[in-house]
Amino acid sequence: MRRIPTSRPVCMTLTGLSAVVLLTGADTRKPTTQWMARPSEAARITRVEQGFPSIPIPGEKPRHLSLQEWMTLYEIPGLSIAVFDRGSLAWAKGYGVKEAGGTAPVTLDTLFQAASISKPVAALAAMHHAEKRKWSLDEDINARLTSWKLPDNAFTREQKVTLRRLLSHSAGTTVHGFPGYAAQAPVPTLQQLLDGEQPANSAPVRVDTVPGTLTRYSGGGTSIVQQMLTDQLQKPFAQIMKEAVLAPLGLKHSTYEQPLPKALEPLAAVGARSGGKNLEGRWHIYPEQAAAGLWTTPSDLARIAMEVSKATQGKSQRVVSQAMAKQMLTRQSQAFGIGFHLPPGQAWFGHGGSNAGYRSLLVAFAETGSGVAIMSNSDDGGLLFDRIVASVATEYGWKGITHNLENAFMTTDLLVRTKGVDTAVSWFTAHKRSAPAEEKVTADILNVIGYARLNKGQVADAVKLFEANASLFPEDANTHDSLGEGYAAAGRKDEAISRYKKSLELNPKNDNAVKKLRELGAASATAK
Repeated sequence: MRRIPTSRPVCMTLTGLSAVVLLTGADTRKPTTQWMARPSEAARITRVEQGFPSIPIPGEKPRHLSLQEWMTLYEIPGLSIAVFDRGSLAWAKGYGVKEAGGTAPVTLDTLFQAASISKPVAALAAMHHAEKRKWSLDEDINARLTSWKLPDNAFTREQKVTLRRLLSHSAGTTVHGFPGYAAQAPVPTLQQLLDGEQPANSAPVRVDTVPGTLTRYSGGGTSIVQQMLTDQLQKPFAQIMKEAVLAPLGLKHSTYEQPLPKALEPLAAVGARSGGKNLEGRWHIYPEQAAAGLWTTPSDLARIAMEVSKATQGKSQRVVSQAMAKQMLTRQSQAFGIGFHLPPGQAWFGHGGSNAGYRSLLVAFAETGSGVAIMSNSDDGGLLFDRIVASVATEYGWKGITHNLENAFMTTDLLVRTKGVDTAVSWFTAHKRSAPAEEKVTADILNVIGYARLNKGQVADAVKLFEANASLFPEDANTHDSLGEGYAAAGRKDEAISRYKKSLELNPKNDNAVKKLRELGAASATAK
């Protein structure tokens, strides 16, 4: 079964685009793919593109690849980057194409799904109104919810779910992330989504841990905040975001509207699965707007980060005050401020994003007003992000950030792409045996890579990866579930049934296995 991956974890107007052009997509000029604050940035852009560290591949000499060569290796259709330094946008550039197999280039105004970067931007609106309306960040959230209430239970008897805890992922709420809804699929209301009622494709959002005792990422919690804001302000959420954040910051290339308005569709990059295959229906719809619904550009994300930095320095209060900005960038839980990710041992704030067919990352330094925003229309886009950030940070001399450029996932994935599945599985098997205890060599590694091959239509390779995973992690119910899917795709029905049964033995609550067995005509075998 596919697991939703954990999210990672500009002050100038670009090329004079008018509002009419933005809304109609009717610009007939040559597409603008690069902007620079000054001519000297051209050399720096080149050094960033060429400055990626060499990659060590077991059994051969290290390879050096440019940004464009990395995109080719990972089959990433399009990528967009904005770099800001000392409070100003330094440069922005688009790479590749808006749609796999297409020719239209990624431009400065190409829209991408920001995915979970929607969360800290939504948090800015929540904090804006908390200050304006004097909401307490620490009162019971049910005091502000009117059209829907979060069910109380034994976990909330003494400690309550609060706005602060919801936005710092410490409220004890469930539902990590959301898969979105295909273009023609029915879309639930927010209340249906919160209660897990049809046509919602995610579980109910509930509390299953005492609030304030555990940091656990919860997109479901952010959806509660969305409900609270719409209840309190009596406006559509996209309008709330426009009035509180997007319009005050002049973000003309950003919207929380879901689905994306027809007038903006010509500007949007089409999502792509691993292997470069376009997402069916182009992109998914996310009624979980606060958690995953922002469409934007890297340049607009850069503007947001620079505003937060300026607010913390007392140089702006267009959205929140200096005191509130400092609260947002003060650790409220193990790895989060209010909305923003604050990785332990690092000096930056930001967030990552992972929607179907899209990946995004925002990294910023509050003291210097510097950072980088990266967006891609590929499930594999995130594989490049650490390397891009490392190259940019080296070029601009940023301190306080470390990079994880070599790990079991990256090496295994590279071996699959360059030397084949058999070599990759042999290396991974040996590495699992010899890796130090502190290194997390988990079943998710081969699982993710296996689904990437499956999405690309390389069923035999996917089955090899899933088989190896089930052998190496025999007590992990999900490895057998995934192998069942691989066998089913290969037409090996009996073996698929066997693996789904094994998954259910290990995890009787695996609803996916029950569903798949029913589809394979083996429903009676699921009775417990």
